[in-house]
Amino acid sequence: MAVIVIGGQSRRVGKTSLAAGIIAALPQYRWSAFKITPHGHGLADGGQNATWAISDETDRSGNSDTSRFLAAGAERAFLVRTIPGRFAEAMPAVRQKLEESTNAIVESNSLLRFLKPDLYLLIIDPSVADFKSSASDFLDRADALIVHRTPGSDRPSSIPPAANQPVFLITPPEYVTPQIVEFVKKALAPPSPATGQ
Repeated sequence: MAVIVIGGQSRRVGKTSLAAGIIAALPQYRWSAFKITPHGHGLADGGQNATWAISDETDRSGNSDTSRFLAAGAERAFLVRTIPGRFAEAMPAVRQKLEESTNAIVESNSLLRFLKPDLYLLIIDPSVADFKSSASDFLDRADALIVHRTPGSDRPSSIPPAANQPVFLITPPEYVTPQIVEFVKKALAPPSPATGQ
């Protein structure tokens, strides 16, 4: 089982689009997809725990981020909500879901505090001023940077100079290029022959 983590410098830089694109491009890996968010509204009013909850997505319409994972071809999709700063309490349940997966793709920088994935891709949009501390903390652990293309630069100045990872430029709405797909495939073990693909 392989785990890919998709992180982003900020909100709305394309993490879900990148994850869904990888799922669609590599269906033979039989993905379980996870979105981890610190927006735990209403957990005390009905979540399975006062500080976290995991929801199993069933809607394939593509109307929510986890629904987009299913629409792209994921076998299962989960929304993990936590109260800010309390993600550690959800980790035993998250680990169990990961262990039940053939392969997993997780949208979250925070997961890197608790496990080492097989591949960590970090999305950067130079037009966005915000650079979350969680993204900055793990910048050196990224296996590759996925960067929104800007005119006249192959490595935008918003990327700190210590970062020496491969850079893949994207032009939204295209978030997954053939080069990114090949990079992911090379980083993962071939899918099990038992999948029949």
